[in-house]
Amino acid sequence: MRIHSILKDKLLWRMMLILAIVYHIGETSIRFSPFTRTAQSQEQTALQPENGMGGAGLFDGGDFIATMASFHAEELLPETEAAAILFDTPAEPEDVSQVLTFSFYSLESGDIIGTIAANSGLVEDTLISVNNIRNTRLLQIGQMIKIPNQDGIYHTVKADETLESLALAHKTSISRIRAANELFSDTLSIGTSLFIPGGRLDWVNRQEINGDLFIWPAAGRISSPYGYRRSPLTGERSFHSGIDIAAPLGTPVRAAMSGRVAQVGFNDTFGNFVVVNHHSGYRTLYAHLHTVRTRVGANVATGERIGDMGSTGGSTGSHLHFTVYRNGVTVNPRALMRR
Repeated sequence: MRIHSILKDKLLWRMMLILAIVYHIGETSIRFSPFTRTAQSQEQTALQPENGMGGAGLFDGGDFIATMASFHAEELLPETEAAAILFDTPAEPEDVSQVLTFSFYSLESGDIIGTIAANSGLVEDTLISVNNIRNTRLLQIGQMIKIPNQDGIYHTVKADETLESLALAHKTSISRIRAANELFSDTLSIGTSLFIPGGRLDWVNRQEINGDLFIWPAAGRISSPYGYRRSPLTGERSFHSGIDIAAPLGTPVRAAMSGRVAQVGFNDTFGNFVVVNHHSGYRTLYAHLHTVRTRVGANVATGERIGDMGSTGGSTGSHLHFTVYRNGVTVNPRALMRR
């Protein structure tokens, strides 16, 4: 309410100031006019006993302006925002540099990272990085997680990285990095873990951690999971490098993520197959296809049809064998697929 009152009176005060300044200028002109100098001197002498030692009347320009300035300094400046508006000067920018501190939270039933982050005034990336969460689906009730006092992520310093290059790469400031990590030197050691205020995860890492990197390549049910199993062909225990999704012959098979077709072929194990290269070292294999609907070198979008489900190669029925590789090593596709 105080700010509104000040704004309401702003125009009135400015008008009074302008009138005082005009009066002061007029007084000055008369005072120094060669025709009125003597009369002015006599008038001032006559006024001195009535107005005190200063010899200034109530509307003397200089004292009025001084009085107004004193009023603003004492009455308006405590209200920073109002003072900034009244004097047409920008308010001081908030200093967002602060030391990194933590509170702790125990996970409850139904908690998800996104909701906890929002309730804490943070982004999801911050909690994932600070707590080194590799799979948000594996969080447990009662698990304690750290809640930092600011957004950001941890970063491991690499060769030739500096505070300046890190600040530029993460769109933050050197002073914020210094403050958060309580750095007393700009020299960084390789392997040091730094908290980068305002930093964000690469979207691929975020999707991977949240299990949202790939869509389902086909509708159906998982008839065989990833990992060791007894082979349906030989009966022996062996490692199954992907998941099998069972569905009727001809069911559409789609690219689980956008990429470029690297291979199209046939062999006795996988039958008709397609391999698609993706970014960040990922590669996917679609096997036992009845029909292939793409070609080598084609760029495919997420969800684009690349074949039809079949039972070619080493297969006991219509299904899709789906394998995910990360840098040449198979990983469990189910952990990366949207629910």
